[in-house]
Amino acid sequence: MASAPRVVARRRTQATNSIRSSSRKRSKSKSADEFEYDDTRCEECGSGDFGSELLLCDQCDRGFHLFCLRPILASVPSGSWYCPSCFANRKTIARFPLVQTKIVDFFRIQRTSQSSEKVCQDARKKRRRTSSLATSKKKRRLLPYSPSEDAARRLEQMASLATALTATGAEFSNELTYIHGMAPKLANCPAYEKGGMQVLSREDNEALNLCKSMMGKGECPPLMVVFDPVEGFTVEADKFIKDLTIITEYVGDVDYLERRENDDGDSIMTLLCAADSSKSLVICPDKRSNIARFINGINNHTPEGKKKQNLKCVRFDVDGEARVLLIANRDISKGERLYYDYNAYEHEYPTHHFV
Repeated sequence: MASAPRVVARRRTQATNSIRSSSRKRSKSKSADEFEYDDTRCEECGSGDFGSELLLCDQCDRGFHLFCLRPILASVPSGSWYCPSCFANRKTIARFPLVQTKIVDFFRIQRTSQSSEKVCQDARKKRRRTSSLATSKKKRRLLPYSPSEDAARRLEQMASLATALTATGAEFSNELTYIHGMAPKLANCPAYEKGGMQVLSREDNEALNLCKSMMGKGECPPLMVVFDPVEGFTVEADKFIKDLTIITEYVGDVDYLERRENDDGDSIMTLLCAADSSKSLVICPDKRSNIARFINGINNHTPEGKKKQNLKCVRFDVDGEARVLLIANRDISKGERLYYDYNAYEHEYPTHHFV
């Protein structure tokens, strides 16, 4: 990997295998000929030097050095980019229609009877009782998320996610997908993991399955996707979330890493880091994904980053299949934005420019 701040050869997130956090890449490089403007000057410093670092606004065509912007950009953004003044004048992103039938169809929510809803509620109550006992033991258990009680609020939460997915051209999926021509499901074998992969315990597996079941019934995680002029789509907690709560699973199409080293995907996540690199797998959420795609990374190797980081990103062996979970690593307040470590244990990404 090159050492220059904006060149990243491996465009993916490292989800650790030892309860350590990570994040993902949200950018791609533009071709060199796009920067061949001899008379272009940076609007901030007035210099035309460092042409490969000059970013042109897609509306006014003015130039800005990546390192002169505030906050500094670590690399060229994916897709269109607008300078701060042009961005302020643009219209807000069109919101997904807040109609229950549209939301139900978009997320393929199961229409359940009152009796089945009661069974799900009883399962959550039972889980709460067992988890309270588990805290007294040495090994702490993962908790299923607690959805917002107000059905109208849950509809708004799902509409915010539908808006982000629609704007990025992706379909909703809450599972790993195996597409013809990419990695087959048989390739996802945790035994290939370098150094071995931790197995999700029976109790934690029950919590994960409960989360999946709730999402299938429209009881989504208490999260809201919002649009920020600097961070783009990002995610906020819509109610208090306890430490060790399962936020979501990172999902998308599974492929071999060697096919994706120079991929333009903006959110690739490591799924399997094999001793034999030809067997390493990544998750590609550009076509099918869930809310995990919009949770942003943070450089937690600075005091500010450590304070902001509130999630960890961990790989588990779940019933003989490698899976990636995003888990709260402390209590999260309502309105707090969610972040996990961009750097991972490999320290492979240049995050010293991060906010």
